[in-house]
Amino acid sequence: MTISAAPRSSIAQDAPVTRRQTIAGVVALAACPAAARATNASDATIKQALDAAMTLDPQAALARLAGVSDEGASPGIRLDLAAARAGLTIDRQLANPALQPAERFEWQMRRITGDTVQLAEIRRDLEARRAMLAAQADAAFDALGVPAGTTGARFEWLWRDPRFLYPDEAAGRDAAVVGMRATLAAIRPKLPGLFGTLPPACLDVDVRALDAAGKGGYRILPAPRARGAYVVDLQRIARRPRFSLPSVVAHELLPGHMIQMPLEARAAPHPLRKRYTAPFAEGWATYAEMLMADCGLFASAADRLGHIHWMLFRTCRGLADLALHVDGRAPDAVLGDLAQWQGEPAYFASFGNDLATIARTPAVRAAEGWVPLRIEQEARRPGQRRRVHHKLLDHGPIRL
Repeated sequence: MTISAAPRSSIAQDAPVTRRQTIAGVVALAACPAAARATNASDATIKQALDAAMTLDPQAALARLAGVSDEGASPGIRLDLAAARAGLTIDRQLANPALQPAERFEWQMRRITGDTVQLAEIRRDLEARRAMLAAQADAAFDALGVPAGTTGARFEWLWRDPRFLYPDEAAGRDAAVVGMRATLAAIRPKLPGLFGTLPPACLDVDVRALDAAGKGGYRILPAPRARGAYVVDLQRIARRPRFSLPSVVAHELLPGHMIQMPLEARAAPHPLRKRYTAPFAEGWATYAEMLMADCGLFASAADRLGHIHWMLFRTCRGLADLALHVDGRAPDAVLGDLAQWQGEPAYFASFGNDLATIARTPAVRAAEGWVPLRIEQEARRPGQRRRVHHKLLDHGPIRL
């Protein structure tokens, strides 16, 4: 399976699929060095057809788009049209009440990732990644002297190791922000080799501590003359040991959401394309963590474990998605798997709450866990990394 996209123009884009509150800043085209997407008669015709298709059932929407040609259209508009046709075709397939659970799940995966995705491929990739992460974790645990046990039990022990805890006071929260800013500073020199020139607004970002009780962390997107930020929730700082935060910087700031999300605002994908590429944003940000690991960001054994834990979180919730919706396993049994594999829940998502969300949204977590693996596979091809990054980001979220 090949990642396909419209011809390259300049780096851009993503769509905000967030688990936390997002304050959406508008990134003006003047803040980006590349020219705006062309507006022409073909673009206008396609956009009108897509707007009309949004109001129709899948069969009628496909009929409305059937005679629409993308000849002469700009790259982003061509992606809009292709994603709409692909997703609506799958929506029509999903209307079949006779689909068996595994068939339905596979179509649900294809709806938001790509037309040729195979269920067996998803399962194989997620299971292989979990096993690899567990082996890496064991080596790092041994280096830190963590007592033997399951991966989950060792993470639970590590989470309470006083060597890595910030004081639960203002000074501890200040120190956590200083540490995250140091990670951000270490990432910045790596970006030109991975992306070339980025719009200045995307790089004008910082970390701030949340100052309002009862509110979760959130992002403020950068805009011209307005700095972006990740406002990190440190209210329960005992649950945020220092090794857990460097990977958060890569995910939430650079090269994760703060490159991907503002650039989507410039690409302005049609809502139908965003509907049928929903996991792309989270998939990109998770890939950004993997990319930084590949570049040596998480050098210490503790920081490697912090990164591995986040990767296990995303991989294991994908496996939980499969277990619930394809295998028909009971939630309590899946809960036991998560405790054994991951041990410590993510800061913002207890195992119980996350399983309840997965039960309501089949295929979403599996897609979010699998998309970064697919991106990594493509980007690891010799000499292809920067080209793949442009291909993924230049014109908005793409189907794989």
